[in-house]
Amino acid sequence: MKKIYTILLSIFTLVTIQAQKNKHNLLIGTYTKSCESKGIYVYDFDSNTGNLNFKNATANVVNPSYLTVSKDNNYVYSVNENGAESTVSSFGYNPSSGKLNLINKQSSKGADPCYIINDEKNVIVANYSGGNIAVFEKNPNGSITEAKQVIQHYGKGTNAKRQEGPHVHMVHFSPDKKFILSNDLGNDKVYLYEYNPNSADEILKIKDSISVNSGSGPRHLTFSKDGRFVYLLQELDGALTVFSYSNGVLKKIDETTILAKDFKGTFSSADIHISPDGKFLYATNRGEANNISIFKILKNGKLLSKGQTSTLGKGPRNFTIDPSGKFLLVAHQYTNDVVIFKRNKTTGALADTGKRINLCSPVCLVFTKN
Repeated sequence: MKKIYTILLSIFTLVTIQAQKNKHNLLIGTYTKSCESKGIYVYDFDSNTGNLNFKNATANVVNPSYLTVSKDNNYVYSVNENGAESTVSSFGYNPSSGKLNLINKQSSKGADPCYIINDEKNVIVANYSGGNIAVFEKNPNGSITEAKQVIQHYGKGTNAKRQEGPHVHMVHFSPDKKFILSNDLGNDKVYLYEYNPNSADEILKIKDSISVNSGSGPRHLTFSKDGRFVYLLQELDGALTVFSYSNGVLKKIDETTILAKDFKGTFSSADIHISPDGKFLYATNRGEANNISIFKILKNGKLLSKGQTSTLGKGPRNFTIDPSGKFLLVAHQYTNDVVIFKRNKTTGALADTGKRINLCSPVCLVFTKN
């Protein structure tokens, strides 16, 4: 009897551990002024079933439109996109309860921050309307200092309505963390900065910048899983450019588009990510398109289009793929929901699960350990 009890206990323990491995926290950043939103929401996500359960939320956080989580999973940093009054916030994070406690906030040093990253030493922000990059040092308690460095971009593009000045849309670490890449939608450039995390005042030092097609509006980029290629998504013309990458140097090797051949309506490219296995690339498109393009990544780094799928909502701003690679989640800014798709790992195809999170203006999705 004792032996049977021990076996059953072992089975129960293994099942519990496996169940926990399939559970992740999903953090959602929102816009808070167009409808009723508390700011940042935390959900429990099951990567076996795609089911989500509400866990916790902040209160009275203004427009936390982009989030980043510390490597130790103890802190969350968000932008607070609010025109000239924009800030950057630091939160203590309890993954088990999903509770977020504001530690402090600082001026973003530029209007409308739209992207944020962090490492052990610094938090780095892209200010869209301000056209600059701001670097904040982390304190031991997770708070952030005032900006240690602000780098201003200059120039404009050919699209008078959207490119009247610089618009920094992203900052991104190179895989080895030796460089920061930054896309500027306003002047059609990608900047490469040497990253010196321990420097007193010159954390970022310009190494190079490359120009892309005039009027294309570079928005987001992502690295291949082996770090040898960079994929750049342009918001204004729908282009998707492939670069080889080595030690802070980009070389264009190919270019395609996320637009279907027969598409005639308005569009606005949004987000780009690669599946956990590195085999497929996805890119969202807004406007009248409201779809997600699927590409197979070839061995030479180039892309083979596998077509487009409707995201089943309006304004597919940000999306993410869960750590298991089984599900792809799309945040719709204008239909106020997150749509969960099942992802075919062999073909890359997406199928609607019917599962939804109804939430005010979701614009950023981040998975963390729970």
